Amino acid sequence: MMKQVKLLLVAAVMFLGVATVQAQEVAHINTQELVEAMPEMKEAQSQLEKLQKTYDTEIKAMAKELDAKLKQYEVEAESKTDAENQKRFEEVQTMQNNIGAYRQQAMQDLQKKEVDIYKPILDKARQAIQKVGRAKGYKYVIDASPGGGILLAEGPNLMADVKKELGI
Repeated sequence: MMKQVKLLLVAAVMFLGVATVQAQEVAHINTQELVEAMPEMKEAQSQLEKLQKTYDTEIKAMAKELDAKLKQYEVEAESKTDAENQKRFEEVQTMQNNIGAYRQQAMQDLQKKEVDIYKPILDKARQAIQKVGRAKGYKYVIDASPGGGILLAEGPNLMADVKKELGI
């Protein structure tokens, strides 16, 4: 019985020793928080907002033109022939389709621009994280961002060191 307790105690000490060594090889950082703190990100968001406003302005102008035509055609409908009204109906449908197509293209352009703008920023952050992590001797750096797949983040946080590396 005493032998089993000693064996259990030795196993527990060994496990804790291994866990301590492994914990020193792992660090964490909230990459979302880091990227949001980078000055490049603020500029990127500003560029995207400007582009979004440009598209919104264009879409509103197209919708306003369509609305004006609809009102005009509605008022004039009784004084026009069926053929003219049919032609006007088709014109309105074409305008509606064009607005929808433009809106869809604008969304695709914004998504592509977002990827193009954010990729270099994310790459820069990742490279800085890797550089600092290696310099500090960590084997693993876990992303502690919400949804980053981490349940516990009690190890060293590299945020301050990586911000220093990036000059922020």
